[in-house]
Amino acid sequence: MSGIAAGPAILGVGAYRPATRLTNADLEATLDTSDEWITRRTGISERRVAGPDDTLVAMGIDAGGKALAAAGVLPSEVDLVIAVSCTAQAPIPGIGPRIASGLGIPAAGSFDLNAGCAGFCYGVAAAADFVRSGSARRVLVVASERLTDWVDKSDRGMAILFGDAAGAALVGVPDGAADAASDGVPASIGPVAWGSDGGAYNAIEIRERETGEKFMEMEGSAVFRWATTQLVPVALTACERAGVLPSELSAIVLHQANLRITESIARSLGAPQAILARDIVDAGNTSAASVPLALSRLIEEGQVGSGDAILLFAFGAGLTYAGQVIRLP
Repeated sequence: MSGIAAGPAILGVGAYRPATRLTNADLEATLDTSDEWITRRTGISERRVAGPDDTLVAMGIDAGGKALAAAGVLPSEVDLVIAVSCTAQAPIPGIGPRIASGLGIPAAGSFDLNAGCAGFCYGVAAAADFVRSGSARRVLVVASERLTDWVDKSDRGMAILFGDAAGAALVGVPDGAADAASDGVPASIGPVAWGSDGGAYNAIEIRERETGEKFMEMEGSAVFRWATTQLVPVALTACERAGVLPSELSAIVLHQANLRITESIARSLGAPQAILARDIVDAGNTSAASVPLALSRLIEEGQVGSGDAILLFAFGAGLTYAGQVIRLP
């Protein structure tokens, strides 16, 4: 299958950002670091931190509800909920059924998906295929993450990077899809380009220390080299499978891991005209939530609109990676 034909599209996007801000100045007070050092290495100026009431489920319900409202779709019209997260405290029970119940979606199919930071793109690919196959008509993909639960706050290499948030997208066939296709500007989701490298799983992992505490640790230099040298061909493949040239992209929404990484990948794609999402500046790295969070901001600010071709691409723990080109309805 190639090209973006009329079919499943992202009909609405929603985001939830916790109220509490953790600025670089705040970190200067507790760590051997500085605003200049953090900004130069990561591009981050602040990140959001979840409060006691900002559970994965609560944040997911908020973001999911906004996505439904943006699409003008009732909860009763949703057939499936895919909850994406890599930061749940326990594997059972899953957060998907609870998000569906909290949104008032009756008897929806629901499951949790964990593909690290690439999870949202995996979820969108799965949702699009469920719709294409006829297994579902409307699929809500909700990515909810609390990275700060797993970060050693005394580790200056990790504490500066991560934030908490949720983002969601409703996937389905838009009304008038046939008409859009006949006009040559279909609203749809292109074929996914994805992969993994399990041999490098320990580049990002949760490790237990002698104290019994468990924290996320990362081989930062190795991940940086991998992302900037190995993933551009995959992103280009996503464009090729969608039948879209990089020069035709209106925006590039990469996983907000590190501003240096996103800028490097964007330069290598050869799409200087495309808007590059920089949500990381005041959100930090929010893992699977980062792509819908950044996409939501571009839409809210009017930087992208109907018919625009947008590359979504994410990568992270696993190691996993995935991307697809979408057009907004």
